[in-house]
Amino acid sequence: MQRRVFLRSGAMALVTMGLSPSFLRRTVFAAKLGRARTKGKVLICLFQRGAADALNVLVPHGESEYYRLRPSIAIQRPSAGNAEAAIDLDGFFGLHPSLAPLYPLWQRGLLAPVHAVGSPSSTRSHFDAQDYMETGTPDVKSTPDGWLNRYLAMRGTCAECAARGARRPAAPASGGWREHDDGNGAQPAGASSPFRAVALSAETPRILEGPAPSIAMSSLSDFTIRATGSDVQRLEALYRTGTADIVHGAGRETFDAVRMLRAADPARYQPEHGATYPRSPFGQRLKQIAQLIKADVGLEIAFADVGGWDTHVNQGGARGQLANRLSDFARTLSALVTDLDDRMEDVVILTMSEFGRMARENGNGGTDHGHAGALFVIGGAVRGHRVHGRWPGLAPEQLYQGRDLALTTDFRAVFADVVTGHLGADSVETLFPGFGVPRQQWLNIV
Repeated sequence: MQRRVFLRSGAMALVTMGLSPSFLRRTVFAAKLGRARTKGKVLICLFQRGAADALNVLVPHGESEYYRLRPSIAIQRPSAGNAEAAIDLDGFFGLHPSLAPLYPLWQRGLLAPVHAVGSPSSTRSHFDAQDYMETGTPDVKSTPDGWLNRYLAMRGTCAECAARGARRPAAPASGGWREHDDGNGAQPAGASSPFRAVALSAETPRILEGPAPSIAMSSLSDFTIRATGSDVQRLEALYRTGTADIVHGAGRETFDAVRMLRAADPARYQPEHGATYPRSPFGQRLKQIAQLIKADVGLEIAFADVGGWDTHVNQGGARGQLANRLSDFARTLSALVTDLDDRMEDVVILTMSEFGRMARENGNGGTDHGHAGALFVIGGAVRGHRVHGRWPGLAPEQLYQGRDLALTTDFRAVFADVVTGHLGADSVETLFPGFGVPRQQWLNIV
């Protein structure tokens, strides 16, 4: 095979390891094996795709209209000894009984639910609503990048700064580059670690699309297994020769990243503190996020998603389709928090779903697409043990368009609160263009 053809094929091989073409085009890692790795703040974003039913997740058991609107799928009011009743939080709201594993987090002040939150867009399209939430620009379809990628570019840190623990913001510049006068010349934004931003998914999610580098991989084992063997060793040798163009640079640093992950030895990972992750795909993704955090490979942003929340038919109440999904969700989150233990002081978990569901149950025992929803913020630094947001009520005149839970908190207010309070971002307009809610009107969860 000609060397030119082999190199071109090799680039495709790197893509199959979970690296997007933009990663190959734009990234020259500054992190090397053996360089000091520093611990830092971590944000884990979890997308519940399909529109989770907020009213049965965070149950307004103190609202009589809730029971009128949902005669067959409403969750019973809290009652001692009743395993199918809501788990009371504050006398008005309660958790679905399948979310019982999250109740200890509430008691410890680690869990901050937010109700009546979502996008101001009126769309009921899953595709559009997810896109708006991941780009951070409701009703604007032309946004080229995701809001997490904008954060990564804005908060780019050169490798030398990372080694010193510095987190100075980089002014946005063409191509994601900035000048940093520390004797090392120009550095790529966000070059402190090849694993700074990782999505446990088959492809780069919309929220991480953009010029700042990120890695998408189905699993840690796939990333390492596909990068072993004599053929890849020969490919690496070729990448390490020739001119110092962008492909050679990305190729060399990609193999460094592979070796960094091998050194963490994910195959031998054992959860700690009695944590037991479900064997579900979602459970295993979050287990691998815990592995990356504890391996100290420089992870700052982690993303995973989980589907199955589109419950038009046979949704169920305390039991059934939604209950089963919530059980896996809660057991996974509980295992992650238990596994990370005191590291949760530096970790925030942010859940999201594109919109909620209709307040009234439909004729098929399910719920149709709605408007406002609910989310959770979990972490050692959050203002937990309280339900955040203003409750709009479920009386006919209080419903959005006469059918849905009304929106009282723009999702961008919560996301901006998390990235400024937890990660130290200082340019909300860059992250969420057009978002004009003043900070004093945020919920101040972090």
